Amino acid sequence: MSEQPPADESVKVKLKLTIAYDGTNYKGWQIQPSGMTVQQRVEEALRRLFPSVERIQGSSRTDTGVHAMGMVAHAEFPKSEYRMKTRKVPLALNAFLPEDIRVVDAKQVPSSFHARFDSQGKQYQYKIWNHHSTNPMLRGLTWHVPVKLNVKRMKMAAQHFLGRQDFRSLAANRDYTIENTTRTLFRCDVQASGPLITIVIEGDGFLYKMCRSIVGTLCLVGHGKKAPEDIPKLLQKKDREFAGMSAPPHGLTLQKVYYSNFHRG
Repeated sequence: MSEQPPADESVKVKLKLTIAYDGTNYKGWQIQPSGMTVQQRVEEALRRLFPSVERIQGSSRTDTGVHAMGMVAHAEFPKSEYRMKTRKVPLALNAFLPEDIRVVDAKQVPSSFHARFDSQGKQYQYKIWNHHSTNPMLRGLTWHVPVKLNVKRMKMAAQHFLGRQDFRSLAANRDYTIENTTRTLFRCDVQASGPLITIVIEGDGFLYKMCRSIVGTLCLVGHGKKAPEDIPKLLQKKDREFAGMSAPPHGLTLQKVYYSNFHRG
């Protein structure tokens, strides 16, 4: 019997994974020195199927407690380990993942694809429960704001965040200097359905805690502590002190990551 030729380990497969998770029990997406993260759980599951997987690359770095419906990540490993149909990958991975993390889609992509650097835009949604009583069914997914918010004024204020602007006033401080704080927002909508307020923010990129700072600032407007026309002045100050608080992380969800099919607006 003739021997099989050794597998060519230089031939790689790259998978694009779309991942949903409840971030309540995790220290965010990215691997941390201490505390469990979503990235770590997904990597562990991938290695059960494809042992050569090392670090996977995510499209975003969601913070502790932030959720996702459409986080995108890519994983690469030798083709010799790829012994299943791509459509079966989510089912196989989910068998090794906890119930609060799910791979909802998997696609084979070219070797040049990069989940983070190829991203053209992202959509975040923030949910507020604006009622004197909390909603126990939504308590882990919404920020409870018991004082009535003026949604009309919040809608007016939201429009001032649109376009290409310097968002330094909305960026939380980190342990390093951010050189470029200019970003472009294509959408900033405030939608209300009864006591549930949803703020949809879409742009080409976001600074650290920028979305949560926008929400906190819009709530100041909703409470009458700032006027809608104060937003351009706030942005011109380029100082975090003039914006509202960062809204709590559990109301925020990374909804979508856009690639070549991104339509602005």
